[in-house]
Amino acid sequence: MDAGDIKIEVKELSLIFGKKKAQALKMLEQGAGKAEILEKTRCTVGVNKANLQIKTGEIFVIMGLSGSGKSTLLRCLNRLISPTAGDVIVNKVNITKEDNKALLETRRIEMSMVFQKFALLPHRTVLENAAFGLEIRGEDKEQRLQVAQEALESVGLKGFENQLPSQLSGGMQQRVGLARALANNPEVLLMDEAFSALDPLIKSDMQDELIELQEKLKKTIVFITHDLDEAIKLGDRIAIMKDGVIEQIGTAEDILKKPASDYVKAFVEKVDRKAIITAGSLMFRKPNTVTLEKDGPESVLRKIRESAFEVLPVINKNKVFEGFIWLPEVLKAKKQNAESIKDFITTTCPSVYPEVTVEEMLPLITNTKSSIAVVDEATGRLLGVVTQTSLVIESTRFNKEEIVELKEQASEQ
Repeated sequence: MDAGDIKIEVKELSLIFGKKKAQALKMLEQGAGKAEILEKTRCTVGVNKANLQIKTGEIFVIMGLSGSGKSTLLRCLNRLISPTAGDVIVNKVNITKEDNKALLETRRIEMSMVFQKFALLPHRTVLENAAFGLEIRGEDKEQRLQVAQEALESVGLKGFENQLPSQLSGGMQQRVGLARALANNPEVLLMDEAFSALDPLIKSDMQDELIELQEKLKKTIVFITHDLDEAIKLGDRIAIMKDGVIEQIGTAEDILKKPASDYVKAFVEKVDRKAIITAGSLMFRKPNTVTLEKDGPESVLRKIRESAFEVLPVINKNKVFEGFIWLPEVLKAKKQNAESIKDFITTTCPSVYPEVTVEEMLPLITNTKSSIAVVDEATGRLLGVVTQTSLVIESTRFNKEEIVELKEQASEQ
């Protein structure tokens, strides 16, 4: 990861609650677990030697069950809780070393927080609530109300400026909290279980709105959740925590395909992989190809024999995908003494971009026996192929041996 892309870096960060922190920290450094430390010191390990890097402009999700340490870690990022050991570096400044004045400035300018329970002032209007952070900062009233108005409009609350929080639905109240955070124009937005108190439909709408808002604002967002589906939907990358330990960090696809521990594997086993796994990760990157301008029937036939496939992708001299050629068509071309394979290529065949999911690819294989070509969106160049077998494996969770057995059973019927 390029150092210039890193907005927040956490190094060996530990947080311990209790009176015997020094003893507990020493035990932690010697490899003792959370349960042993609690038994011997009566101290609770909130975060255990966390290390992570958060890139500028990404939505980084920290997730885990209750007691995993995810919200505690979030509060260490802006030092609402001071860590027992380790460092939090924001924009290359170690905020664990900052005095109270410098830390207050960091919180005011660089970070804003959105809470689960909205934390709105009940006797102030929606507009006044949205402007509250700017008021605390000492901004001129006219200026802060104008900025707050723009923030409210950005979250879809134009026309509700003079309402009181009690007159709004839960989803609308959370929008006010989001607008208040955005009004400060922070570089980093910290969101602690921000949508968990909302009804499912409202929650889904808020997730969609956050994604849409992020496409425009490009903030660095750290989002806390216990909901894996929410983490997958929102997160550019996800950190999964258990008992204060970060078990794994990666994209949703990384975590689904290569869980780093039995805990993560159990956590993600019920996720619908079809909606996550993409052509880019599933494709065979170096397929044996046929070049339109160079390979004649005899050359293609030799390649088919070498590859043991009955069909090969065809590219032109610029590596742009042209279609597939099948063994029967190659034999026909050879029998006709054709010099070129151009008239024997199947061009009406599926191709996709790398980000297309398995779920989106499945309908493409219903009327063809060929693989699916994966091409570069800008140039049309062939990047790889996704076989039908790999699609079936991903969509059914059968292994290769089971697929063979199913094919044999189907052929017998």
